[in-house]
Amino acid sequence: MPIDERYARQALFRGLGAEGQERLQAAHAVVVGCGALGSHVADLLARAGVGRLTLIDRDFVERTNLHRQTLYDEDDVTQGLPKAAAAARHLRAINPRVTIEAKPAHLDAGNIDALAEGAGVLLDGTDNFETRFLINDYALKQNVPWIYAACVGAYGLSMTILPGVTPCLRCLVRVAPPPGTTETCDTAGIIAPIASLVAAVQAAEAIKILSGARAAISRDLVAVDLWDNLTQRMRMDRASISAGCPACEQGTYEYLAGGLGARATTLCGRHAVQVHPGPGVALDLARLEERLRPLGPVTRNPYLLRLAFEGVTLALFADGRAIISGTDDAARARALYDRVVGT
Repeated sequence: MPIDERYARQALFRGLGAEGQERLQAAHAVVVGCGALGSHVADLLARAGVGRLTLIDRDFVERTNLHRQTLYDEDDVTQGLPKAAAAARHLRAINPRVTIEAKPAHLDAGNIDALAEGAGVLLDGTDNFETRFLINDYALKQNVPWIYAACVGAYGLSMTILPGVTPCLRCLVRVAPPPGTTETCDTAGIIAPIASLVAAVQAAEAIKILSGARAAISRDLVAVDLWDNLTQRMRMDRASISAGCPACEQGTYEYLAGGLGARATTLCGRHAVQVHPGPGVALDLARLEERLRPLGPVTRNPYLLRLAFEGVTLALFADGRAIISGTDDAARARALYDRVVGT
């Protein structure tokens, strides 16, 4: 079958070739988080011709995102679009041959099976270890490769995880760091080039995995500091690192079982808290708009409803979630949610 002109230069690369390109076009990648990393990764994979992309993100586009999240624009901010929906809109315009599935949702133990079903690779664009540990559990149980990544300031890192071959994330980080002990975009800031660089590494690894170029896949943790011009490659030897790992050695998937995780999560780089009531909750946004009008200014689009109330802004999603901007206090966020939405 002749190669689509769109991918002609890519298929000339001998590491990929026509056969690898055909595999890409039949593949499915799931991007979890469509912020700085995830939006870049989704853009690169859509342009590469990955046949199906599922985009999962719980947040909406804000103006502070635009300096580093290059897939979005001012119209997305004005409309208050969820990042997954905005990303899907732009990517469909970039490459209509790719099937794009937008999932404006909080990934949790109750929905990961449905949202990630059929994935050939999972890509980390998240901002917290709780979700990463959940992805790690799912990937190990389903024997699906995934690519861990993070960036803050001018520093970023990435590691490809091949279940049963390489160490997993829990091998390296047995317990999530306590809140307030690690730098975030809010405390350290971030420059756009580090997000672009780390996302490029992720996308290249995903292309290798999906095209069947298994021998080329990295077995190292790659770390880069763009400001101080430092690059490190750390060999991840499973035999020396994985001993005693609760996930890949013991097969205990605590996060996938739903036994761990918080109802309220402080968002990275944001003066905001997400409240999630758990699976099985749905909100009728039109009816809720009428009920909440006496409390303060309300606006609604097809994806979410915003309410200004007691010095904060609540963005309420149809799946029951709320992002409460204007506070870092999880207890206050939960209390406001219960008062406005109900328990």
